[in-house]
Amino acid sequence: MSTSVAAGRSPDSSPEDDKRSRGMVERLLGKQPLGLLFSAPYVVFLAVVFAYPFGLAVWISFHDYIFTAPNATVDHPFVGFANYASALTDARVLRSFLNTLIFLVINVPITVILAMVLATALNAGVRFASVFRVAFYVPYVTASVSLIGVWLLLFSQGGLVNTVLGPLAPDPSWLINSNLAMPSIAIYVAWKQLGFYILLYLAALQAIPEELYEAASIDGSGTLGKFWNVTVPGVRSATVLVLILAIITGANLFTEPYLLTNGGGPNGASATPVLLIYQKALQQTNPDVASAIGVLLVIVVGLLSALANRVGGGNDDV
Repeated sequence: MSTSVAAGRSPDSSPEDDKRSRGMVERLLGKQPLGLLFSAPYVVFLAVVFAYPFGLAVWISFHDYIFTAPNATVDHPFVGFANYASALTDARVLRSFLNTLIFLVINVPITVILAMVLATALNAGVRFASVFRVAFYVPYVTASVSLIGVWLLLFSQGGLVNTVLGPLAPDPSWLINSNLAMPSIAIYVAWKQLGFYILLYLAALQAIPEELYEAASIDGSGTLGKFWNVTVPGVRSATVLVLILAIITGANLFTEPYLLTNGGGPNGASATPVLLIYQKALQQTNPDVASAIGVLLVIVVGLLSALANRVGGGNDDV
């Protein structure tokens, strides 16, 4: 038996042919094909739960589409960009995107700054650090409905906050004030999500070499100087991740305005695109326009996330 046959290759093939074949397999499957096997379940999950629904939403957004009974046959004519035109000329839709922008302008800076500062304090070994970590994280894992109930009690017309403020309390109150409804929701979401982002920063802080802080101390940097010159650059990749996650969370607001302001009130001052998608698709039976709003929202979130990645200098990290 020849060596080539014993090695499992064709007698007519050359080592160069075998090398090209192996290179092609590696390009298709990667250097570790077994990794594809382990990742396959999650790939299927993404395809079924995310990719297929989004693809269907894009298709619906270009057609005249209505929900029908099972097994019913209805034509869905192609209408081009008519649904997008309807969405972009709807004052409520434009207001919802503006509300989201207001939310992000307030929520994202608060989230990033507080999460970074509190994580730095906890990492420095403050007393009762474990208690504080649990206290910060509990709101994140607690059901939103129960937290919203507490928030309503605190910020209602006769709630604890207004009682403490006395004559300084706003009138109308926080959640029924068209100027304060969305800022109040932004602060609530920042408080609720803070524990998760603190954990992200704590993980990033563990990767900063202690020698950098020692060098900063030798150079005469105080606590603020070490924070600005060592900590902030050291957690840059975490900051970019927090920025992107905060943007995505803010763009997908639904539960908070739905429950806190009774569906986007007062007068649409806290309505969000996701809330309008729900209302138009399920309450007003216009899933085609709702799908167009959803596609527009994905585009806006993608652009804002790319901008956050660029501004944060995370092109090589995220």
